[in-house]
Amino acid sequence: MEDDGIRLTEAEQKARRNRNIAIGVVLVALVVIFYFVSLAKMSA
Repeated sequence: MEDDGIRLTEAEQKARRNRNIAIGVVLVALVVIFYFVSLAKMSA
């Protein structure tokens, strides 16, 4: 059985990993920002 999937080069795999890490960091940062904004609004 032949594998017709796309083969990524080493550079493409590294770029995808770095992009995924960057997206994860941004999402975590947004969660933290929303958390602190919520705390500030509740205490005000």
